[in-house]
Amino acid sequence: MLPVRIRPKALDELAAAWSWYEAQRDGLGDEFRACVDVAMAEVARDPLMWPKVRGDVRRRMTRRFPYAVLYLAEDDHIEVLAVFHSSRDPKEWKSRA
Repeated sequence: MLPVRIRPKALDELAAAWSWYEAQRDGLGDEFRACVDVAMAEVARDPLMWPKVRGDVRRRMTRRFPYAVLYLAEDDHIEVLAVFHSSRDPKEWKSRA
């Protein structure tokens, strides 16, 4: 299992999404975070399993929530570029790759 490094912009996206879901219903933010954590753990276990979406950037969709974990599979770690809502303009995360 490779270590996961999350870039600051991805952490900001994760925090903003957690806050939004938590404002909708108490505990929903935690449920969202759990889904993202599961997705990241699956990526760490088998990083090449998920499809490439641009160059070497791969995407793992979360279950239940319309978010993607976009990452690079490096030799010694996973680099998370974005935790991105599927309806947002992908130009935003593509500029990070």
